Amino acid sequence: METNIIKTFQAGGLVMWPLLLFSIVIVALSIERSFFWWKTISRQKNFVQRFFLRYRQYPQLQPHDLEQEQDLPLARIFMAALGLPQPTTEEFRLALETESQAELPGLNRFAEIFDSVITLSPLLGLLGTVTGLMNSFASLNIGNAGANATNISAGIGEALITTATGLIVAIFASIMASFFRSFYQRQLIFFQEYCGQIELIYRMHYGQK
Repeated sequence: METNIIKTFQAGGLVMWPLLLFSIVIVALSIERSFFWWKTISRQKNFVQRFFLRYRQYPQLQPHDLEQEQDLPLARIFMAALGLPQPTTEEFRLALETESQAELPGLNRFAEIFDSVITLSPLLGLLGTVTGLMNSFASLNIGNAGANATNISAGIGEALITTATGLIVAIFASIMASFFRSFYQRQLIFFQEYCGQIELIYRMHYGQK
């Protein structure tokens, strides 16, 4: 089987090399992003429950009280607001909003790479189709067609293999990007919900500021 894969790869021509690079990059980034979201989502719910249970009873929490959870984006947002020296309610809200915006690039990390691979992979496959057909046409010899049948078949094979590979890479990247995009959108909703809750609690205790 391994030999067949190598032969198929070689039959695809030079275009298979950038497609191979794209596939390796996408798999690596998918693993990294999957681990990131699994870690974030699995821990965030418990963190939020513990935090608000304590914050309602002890609104004087300080950033160092959240140091053990500072690898969570939401914890860093809360730490930014709690770290202000006696902020007004408006300053508290602005700190939450500013830190929330600062966390967005990290949540949406590598999105541009996924989009680029989704766009370029089918184009590379199409390029391989064109070069393969060109090789087939170059091998045509009307007076002696049988002598070039192997080259013609190789050119057609190159065209089909690169087209299929480009589509496979693009489809896989698109599926993974959709998953990560949905996690990102859900996280934005969580930010709004939980930042609204902590702001409300802060206003209840310090609304006179």
